[in-house]
Amino acid sequence: MKTNDLKSLTVEELRNKDSQLREDLFKLRFKHGIRRIENPAKLNQLRRDIARIQTVLAQIKHTQPA
Repeated sequence: MKTNDLKSLTVEELRNKDSQLREDLFKLRFKHGIRRIENPAKLNQLRRDIARIQTVLAQIKHTQPA
């Protein structure tokens, strides 16, 4: 997921995307604990996507007038 793509989304869409990715990460970690997963790099990818979303949300929050 590219940062430029995220910047075009609304705050509500970003929050929805964030919650969906967090849920996916939780499920994947659970599966990884039980058995081996096909693509363990997916864990890192999800974590980084969540961090990107959080960064964009923080930038939006800081650019809005108080």
